[in-house]
This record gives sequence, structure tokens and C-alpha cells, in this order.
Amino acid sequence: MNTVVNKIKPLELNRPKLSAQYFDEPKLLFADNREHSDPKIGIALYGPRSLGTSRHKQEVHIGFIGTGEGMTAARKFYSDLTDGVAGDTGQISFPGCKADRGFRCELRMDDNLFEAITRKETIEILGITNQKERFERFLGVLQTKLELLTQRDYPLDYIVFVPPNDLFKKCRVADYRVQKIPIHRDLRRAFKALAMKFHKPTQILQETTIGLVDSRRQLDHLSRIAWNLFTGLYFKVEGLPWSPVGLTPGTCFIGISFFRPLGSASTLRSSVVQAFDENGEGLVLRGPTFHWNSYQEERSPHLSEEMAHELLQMVLDRYRSERRQLPRRVVIHKSSRFEPEERSGFEKALCASGVEQYDLVSLRISNDVRLIRAGQYPPLRGASFNVGDISYLYTTGYIPEIGGYPHGHVPSPLQVADHIGDASDAQIKQEILLLTKMNFNSADFAGSMPIDLRFSRLVGNILREIPAEQSPQPKYKYYM
Repeated sequence: MNTVVNKIKPLELNRPKLSAQYFDEPKLLFADNREHSDPKIGIALYGPRSLGTSRHKQEVHIGFIGTGEGMTAARKFYSDLTDGVAGDTGQISFPGCKADRGFRCELRMDDNLFEAITRKETIEILGITNQKERFERFLGVLQTKLELLTQRDYPLDYIVFVPPNDLFKKCRVADYRVQKIPIHRDLRRAFKALAMKFHKPTQILQETTIGLVDSRRQLDHLSRIAWNLFTGLYFKVEGLPWSPVGLTPGTCFIGISFFRPLGSASTLRSSVVQAFDENGEGLVLRGPTFHWNSYQEERSPHLSEEMAHELLQMVLDRYRSERRQLPRRVVIHKSSRFEPEERSGFEKALCASGVEQYDLVSLRISNDVRLIRAGQYPPLRGASFNVGDISYLYTTGYIPEIGGYPHGHVPSPLQVADHIGDASDAQIKQEILLLTKMNFNSADFAGSMPIDLRFSRLVGNILREIPAEQSPQPKYKYYM
């Protein structure tokens, strides 16, 4: 018997086109238009960007909230840091902060700007067993301290809150239910939301950081702590530590993310927008609230066409109000893909507004595809590659400028997807690299995400604490 064999032609797939490119490390601008790629070296050598301008404060007046011992220790901690801190292997020395060094300003820390949390108040708060009541009582005490401190007839630029360690342990978080809805609250977020009503930037400094209480965890090197504290301080008092080199003038970068309002049903979401100009200065805006059931729909929320249009129009109106003109170009960064309705809403708002150019870009960290580099070091930060139509960029990796890889884990590239707009792929990636260096909450060389996306998420955590009827402060310094 003859056997018939069916021969099936093997399936042939087109080979994906592979390409790779490397982008040089972006530069930053400091005083007198001097350039350097490392924020710490640039500040130490040249001084901050706004030195010599009306934004630079010669003196910064600091107020304190805490126990008497905590405030005294915190003042000494700041005072010691102003003289400078020696570095170590992998840690650049902090040059100090005086008229002739570092951020080129003097700190003023007067006894008249001390507002004490008394032992009586501490005992009363610790005696409350209910988490919600204890947390809210502590916030009530802090509100009183903020009121008293900001009403003093003394100049005040900046408030340092040193929570007593025993209170911090008991009130750091609170978990409870209201009408069966679980609520999680965080002291830092709640304090930031509370303090912005008084129009003063703040810093929370734990007693473990200043050495008043032993810490169970390994603290960062003192020079790194100093760099982060003083970089944040300088920006919060309206200074500009550095600015980017190479961003197109008149460009507005917008990061969009979502959060669930405090005490709301699990299906409710609000959007938050971080808009940054070409100098890296940000605005915070709370967008419309909408329903999204992640069990019935996709896990990542998306906006309807109408809401996307409304949200972007709100951003452009606020930008025009602050800058007296519209941006020439808008770049929207989002961590999830752009749905067709969402994209349509954004594009219609942009086309109707008079903005000349725009780009929509979806960014997410990808663990699916990586480059393997010959040798013992990971891929270079700035390495980029394309697999077919999908583009990737390493924002972390080996950094030749510092001779090492500071992140301590296998780097994953950003996947750059859904790009629709006017700029080239190369321009989009160069801008992303620059925006990873614009975090004024630290002086680190660079982060993994562009600043507009990174902080739209973090800001959302603080916006949860702000009631819907209260307008949040638009300046980013209140959320740091």
C-alpha cells in the first residue's frame, strides 16, 4: 500500500530589522552658562544655575517643628553640613553651603523660628489607641504649629519638621475603614498636603538621620544626604540648581498618571499632570475624576476622548496663565499605551489650541528584551536599539563619566512605543535622557524615568490627601 505524505512548506517569517545607536550623555547648565554632565561637580565648580539672578537668595531662613532636643540637633546638623562633607569611594564630596561654596547662600536658623511639640502633646497623642484618631490628632497638632510658625514676624523661607521618633513610629501610617472602604494614610503625604495651605515648602528630617536616635537601617553616606537635602532646599526656596542643555525653547513636557482619591470607591480615579518647561520647572495639576473598574476593564486606566481633550485643555490654559503664552511644542509622556479615543482627544485639543508641534510617547520599563555587552559591565546609559518597529533606550547602565554603574541591578531599557508626532526618534530619546537628569529632589547623576512621568506618580500620592473642594498648589516645590 502506498502512503501519501503531505509536505507542508515551512512557515517563513521576516527577520526583524535590528539597529543600534548610542547617545552621548547630555550636559547641564550652571552659573555663568558653564556646562557639566554631573550635577554635583557642576555645583561644586561653578555654583547653581540661578546664581547672580533675582531667583538666588543670599540668605535662607529656616524654621523648625519638633521637640526642643530634636530642633536643636537638626539645626546643628544643618550647620555642620554647611562646612562641607568629605566623600568616599563612589561618593562625591559635598562642598558645603556658604556664600563662597556650594549653593552660595547662608542659612539663618533663629530661635524665634522654633515651634516645639511638647511632651504633654506627645503623651496625649500616644495615649490614643484608635489609629485614625491618633493620626488625625497628630495632624491637628502639626497644623497648629504651622499656623504659629508662619504667623511670626520673622522672615521664613523653609520649614524643617523633625517628628519625635516615638510619635513617628506610631503615626507614620494609619490603616482603617470608613463605610467599609479601606483607607491607607501616610504621615509624609498628609503633612505635605497640610503644609501647602501655608505656602511654605517643607522638609521632613527624621531623628535617626540626625543621629539623635539609633537607626536600625543602614543610612546613606553623609555626603549623599547633604547633597540631596541642599539640592532640594535650594529649589524649594525658588533657586534653580541647574538647567538642561539642548531642549527646544517653548517645549512643554507633560506626564500623565492616575490615582484613587482618599476614601473613594475602588472604581474611582483622578488624573494628575506634571507639566515641565524647557528649564525643568514644573506645574502640578489635578485632572477630572472618572470611574474605572480594573476588574471589568483593563488594569491601566484610560481617558475617554472627551476627558483627554478636557485634561489637555486645562494644562494649556494653566501654562498660558503662568507663562503668558502657549508652548510652541507639547510632548506627552504616558506609562501606558495610548488608546484610540485617548489619542484622538489629545490630538484634537492640540490642533485646536494653536500649538505648532506635538509628540505623544508611551514609555515603560521593559524586562523582555535586553542588550548583552561584551565584558563585565552592563550596557552603557544612552545605548539605544530598535527591534522592528519597537524602540528601546537605556536610561540606566554603565556611566563612563563616573566610571561605574550606580544602580546595583541588571539594567532594563525603556520601551519607547506609540510615538506619534513631529520629532524624530533620536530627538525623543535625547530628550528622555535629559529629563532623567532633572530631579531636584536629589543630586544623583540621573534617574531611570523622565522627570514628568516619575513625579506625576509621586505627586498623586499627595493629591490623595487634598480634598476635592481644595485647589492644590501648582508649584512642584510643595510636593517634594
